[in-house]
Amino acid sequence: MLAGATAVIAQTGDDGMRLRALLDESAAADDRLDPMSATRKGKPGDGPLFVDPLSDFYADALRAQKTRELAALSAINRAALIPIDRIAYDVFAYRTRQTMAYIESGAFQTARLAPLNPSFGLQVEFPDFVSGAGASFASLQDYEDGLIRLNGFAGYLGNTVSKLKQGVAAGYVQPRIIVENILKQVDALLLVPVDDSPFFKAIGRMPADIPAADKARLIGAYRTTISEKIYPGYRQWQIYLRDIYLPLATAAPGRWAMKGGNVLYAAELARHTTTTRSAADIHTLGLSEVARIRNEMEAVRTQIGYKGNLKAFFAHIRTDPRYYYTTSEELLARFKAVEAKIWPSIPKLFHDRPKAPFEVRPLPALGDQRGTGYYRPGEPDGVSPGILFFNMSMLGTRPIPTLETLTLHEGIPGHHFQITLARENESLPPLLRFGSSTAYTEGWGLYAESLGRELGMFGDPLQWFGHLDMEMLRAVRLVVDTGLHAKQWDRQKAIDYIRANTSMADKDVAVEIDRYIAYPGQACAYKIGELKFRELRIRAEKALKDQFDVRDYHREALNTGAIPMDVLEAKIENWIVSTRTEKQEGQGKA
Repeated sequence: MLAGATAVIAQTGDDGMRLRALLDESAAADDRLDPMSATRKGKPGDGPLFVDPLSDFYADALRAQKTRELAALSAINRAALIPIDRIAYDVFAYRTRQTMAYIESGAFQTARLAPLNPSFGLQVEFPDFVSGAGASFASLQDYEDGLIRLNGFAGYLGNTVSKLKQGVAAGYVQPRIIVENILKQVDALLLVPVDDSPFFKAIGRMPADIPAADKARLIGAYRTTISEKIYPGYRQWQIYLRDIYLPLATAAPGRWAMKGGNVLYAAELARHTTTTRSAADIHTLGLSEVARIRNEMEAVRTQIGYKGNLKAFFAHIRTDPRYYYTTSEELLARFKAVEAKIWPSIPKLFHDRPKAPFEVRPLPALGDQRGTGYYRPGEPDGVSPGILFFNMSMLGTRPIPTLETLTLHEGIPGHHFQITLARENESLPPLLRFGSSTAYTEGWGLYAESLGRELGMFGDPLQWFGHLDMEMLRAVRLVVDTGLHAKQWDRQKAIDYIRANTSMADKDVAVEIDRYIAYPGQACAYKIGELKFRELRIRAEKALKDQFDVRDYHREALNTGAIPMDVLEAKIENWIVSTRTEKQEGQGKA
């Protein structure tokens, strides 16, 4: 709703104020459509507590909102804005136009009729959210709100089946492997007793100051809602997917095999990479990066003195028990030790650090069905920790040589710096403070890994090999994602390619490939973003010479939040020019 923005625009006539009003209204509208994300940001807003992203309400509201926003943006003179507002303008224009293109191309409707995602679907995200990775449960009202969310989620479960049926009728069907993996998740969850489920978990930590009568009422209400609405919703998925949808699913795993899939994949690549690079171009880039990293791996293998070839060395890393911990306590202790080793060198590369601490915790739900884990920022209060939720199941597939690199990527100075510094900066408009961009966020995480040696890490050749192993994974993603979705690779060819180029365990390779099948384009953003951060740093070093301070570059790269790569490039170019100009003016005065 842009009524408030329109009123402010009419009153002020100032382009900067009009833009800020528009951004505020847009952020509030986004929060109303995605209340789970708003809650994670510490600003739940004034809208419903749960919005079904597959509902017609959501689709109609999104289209109307973005149409109004583009009209309002066109009335603002960008040239009259201060620098930070010009960046906000460019980011807002980029994202809003991209969303409208996604809707108008038909890709949005295709995605709504093929909504299964075993990696990031609400069937796994929502249990995490209500069990400890998002929703607050500190007051009586929080528990009342939680009950409303549970009922909303139950409605989503039913609506998903309705959308799948519409998709089948219209010829939109997803790959068999996606359906099989969703069924594994559903089967596993339905085996968990209601009182042990992630949906009931918050009841076990109910605050002591909630009156006894309310406790008893809420316990009964949660138990009833889970047993009579949510579990039946999952059973509906189980029956429909197993008996009806699975026999219709495509054997081919890629977007190319699905009706509307080529248009959808192009949109997904553009959204995640924030570039216009084609699938063919990205595939070629991936092949080049894989060859470069293999050469570095061979050099480390030789340095270590391993006599077998690289394939044998991968197998050695996969199978030798000395490279793996046997308890989660050992693993958590190692993460703490790595973090303590990084901090002393941070001032060499960064002027700024987050106020909020960084922690590692076990992944809350369905660990045996999921990948390595993910980072979640805390509320932007400077106190709530940013958390790496790490998958503690199958410890025998979590190699010790990769833990330094993983900490750099997910924590310090990776996602914890990039996301939390922006969230703690109250001077930024919400668009920049809480924005997201896969290429920027994951590109920064991968770039942060490359800072390890500058931060005193990777003294052990095996840790350096672990770093290369993780970088290789991001390079092969360029090849296999485009291979699967544009070049008609089958699933086994993609699995074989990762196994031939990394030491990743077989179980994790399958999980990775299935993630790319379920969430196309996202995996390509890491390398494309990282290479841009590296390219811009080198460009600044060459242009500024003795004026260059890497701490200044990192501040400039991070201080406006997650932005599209094109906007970042323009920002760094302007910074280079202004820095040189300041030097020339200073010399003139001298």
